[in-house]
Amino acid sequence: MLKNKIQILSTRPVGEKLIKEAANNDIIIDEISFIKTEEIVDAAIENKIRKLSSENITVVFTSMNAANAVAKFIKNQPGWKIFCIGNTTKKLVKEFFGEDNIKGFADNAELLSKKIIEDSSIKNITFFCGDKRRDDLPGNLIKNGIGVDEVIVYKTIETPTALAKQYDGILFFSPSAVQSFFSKNSISDKTKVFAIGSTTAAAVKHFTQHSVIIAETSRKENLVQLVINHFSKSNII
Repeated sequence: MLKNKIQILSTRPVGEKLIKEAANNDIIIDEISFIKTEEIVDAAIENKIRKLSSENITVVFTSMNAANAVAKFIKNQPGWKIFCIGNTTKKLVKEFFGEDNIKGFADNAELLSKKIIEDSSIKNITFFCGDKRRDDLPGNLIKNGIGVDEVIVYKTIETPTALAKQYDGILFFSPSAVQSFFSKNSISDKTKVFAIGSTTAAAVKHFTQHSVIIAETSRKENLVQLVINHFSKSNII
C-alpha cells in the first residue's frame, strides 16, 4: 500500500530546499505566514543608529530583520563587538558589518547570553530588536549585572488566516505567530505541534493541551528534520 502524504503547515517560509527534502520523505509542506515585519523608519531611530555606529560598543542581533534594518543606516563598517543568533542572522551580520566583528554566535538566546556573561569585559550591550522581542536574552543579562540598551528597529504585525483544512502537523517559529494562528484557528486532537524553542512552545500551551515537539536551536532546518524524523517513525500509511 502506498503511503499517504503527510500534510504539514509551516507558519513562516522555510524555503524550497527544505520543502523538497520533506517531499522526498512523503511530507508536503504548505507555507502560510501568520506574521509580517515592518522596519521602523523615523529620524530618531536613524540618528541613534548613526551615532552608535561611531562608538566601540557591544551589539546583539537575534534576528535577520534587525540586522537588515540597522544596516540601511550605516555607511562605514562600525567597530562593534557583535553577538548574534542563527545562521541567517550571522550571514547578514558578516555581510553588513564584517566577519571579524562577530565575537560570539549561538543557536538560542540562553546559550548566547552565557557567552556574553562569560566575557567579563562586557558591562553593557546594545540590543537591536523588534517590538515583540523575547525576554530570555535581556532578562538573563540584566540578572547578571549587564546593562541592556534596547533599540527597537522593526515591528511585528499579526496576519491571521482562517484555514480551510486540518493538517497532520504545524510548525511554529515565534510566540507572535502562535497568537496570530490561534486567533482564527483550532487544531484537531491528531495534529502534531512542532515549535522552535521553549518560549514558543509555552505560547502554544496557552491555546491547546497538545504536547509540543521542540527544536532547541533557532534553525528552520532543525525543525523540518524533527518533522521528518517524527513521521518516518510513525509508519503512517
